[in-house]
Amino acid sequence: MSDHRRHDENEGLEEAAVETDPTSQSKQQRQQLKEGSTHEDEELRKLLVPDIGDLPLNPPSAVEANFVSYFAADFMKSGHDQYIYRHANGLCVIGLAPTHVAFKDEGGITAVDFNVGKSDRSGVKVTGKRKRNAQSFESNTALCKVCTSTSSYIVRCCVKGSLLEVNDRLIKKPELLNSSPDREGYVAIIMPKPADWLKIKGSLLSSEEYKKLRG
Repeated sequence: MSDHRRHDENEGLEEAAVETDPTSQSKQQRQQLKEGSTHEDEELRKLLVPDIGDLPLNPPSAVEANFVSYFAADFMKSGHDQYIYRHANGLCVIGLAPTHVAFKDEGGITAVDFNVGKSDRSGVKVTGKRKRNAQSFESNTALCKVCTSTSSYIVRCCVKGSLLEVNDRLIKKPELLNSSPDREGYVAIIMPKPADWLKIKGSLLSSEEYKKLRG
């Protein structure tokens, strides 16, 4: 047998031995799994960790991320600016816009009274998925009265719909309106019917329009 033939046979035997060697196969499988895992980890990282160049300079707040902001400027009276934050499910959060005239009084808002009209709004208790006991109000219906050291101002619904709740925390902590009017200091939550919302939406200002108006 020639040396060349013996060399080829030896190489073939070595390759066969590697293929049939369980230890060698195990090493190859582990290497393949490791490479596959590394690739998957990298792909997952790209999905979970965005490129820093794509991140906004100012991250959106919870309100900006979950609601569309609308504003009713000079609602019923000059300087009575209110916001309407509308959630994707149709709920509308009602409150005082930062340019509301009440915030300009010295000392800000000192008291909140939900006993307006013919009933105390703080007594509204809505239950169940069908929102039993929810009262239907017009856009100009009074929600509460906010007081400063020198004046008082009526806060209204701004949208026609069912009153689901009022923020009765404001009775004991009216200062929430001064410190966080767009979050803990909201006034009420209203659910308008889709048709009623479409009617009122056209009269409201977007965030951009509101900023242009008030600066």
